[in-house]
Amino acid sequence: MTRLDLFYTALAPAIWGSSYIVTTSLLPGQSPLLVALLRALPAGLILLLLTRQLPPLAWLPKLLVLATLNFSLFWTLLFVSAYRLPGGVAATLGAAQPLLVVFFSAYALQTPIRPTALMAAALSIFGVALLVLTPAARLDLWGVLAGIGCAASMAAGVVLSRKWQPPVPPLTFTAWQLTAGGLLLIPFAAPSLGDISALSGANLIGLAYMSLIGGALTYILWFRGLARIEPAKVSLLGVLSPLTAVILGWSILSEDLTLTQFVGAGLALFSLWLGQTNLSLKRRSPA
Repeated sequence: MTRLDLFYTALAPAIWGSSYIVTTSLLPGQSPLLVALLRALPAGLILLLLTRQLPPLAWLPKLLVLATLNFSLFWTLLFVSAYRLPGGVAATLGAAQPLLVVFFSAYALQTPIRPTALMAAALSIFGVALLVLTPAARLDLWGVLAGIGCAASMAAGVVLSRKWQPPVPPLTFTAWQLTAGGLLLIPFAAPSLGDISALSGANLIGLAYMSLIGGALTYILWFRGLARIEPAKVSLLGVLSPLTAVILGWSILSEDLTLTQFVGAGLALFSLWLGQTNLSLKRRSPA
């Protein structure tokens, strides 16, 4: 792993943070599941046309599991939590993903549980909470359960994407997962399929960005990183998503930033540094 690998992988969650402002500006009022379907399936099919390689039959069970965890189940639970919870609560629950990755990796990959990795994961949750959580946030039981399930789904997807590495380039692996994830979303988005004809030019621009940039490009970078970087290290990069969303809201939508949010951003970035530094020291110590 090189610093360039880490940089390319970090671009994925940073770009995902822009999805909040794209959705509110270019896709207001659209069905979230329809947006998820149109984000995954077209991108997957385009990448399949480029790679011209279908998955072998022996890989289909693993592929369906990965597509479900990384896309279908993850996005469905994400939208349920977004519907039933304020954005800050949903983002804070999602920030539990690095902590779950530590334990999932210990079970599935026999990775040792490092105290510093646990500390970095806990700090990332606290930092995101300060960054996006408001005192007026309300809780909803089903929304909270969906938020926890969303974090668990992505955490399991991160670990298994590292464990199950097909002998193909990241571009092909991404094409398979996006296509399978989009196909699995069709039953959930079916009631909204009739709304496609009413999409405006602005809607289509937003969908093109979400599919090609926020979907295809970012997941190529994400799966490339998972093949080269330890999952616990990759998962900490997720704090860049709410951080980017807050920065874009401040710079483009003129939203106010409080001292608490600055502290939260600092803690989130410190958790990233702590996780990377700990693993780097572990590599140097035997020498």
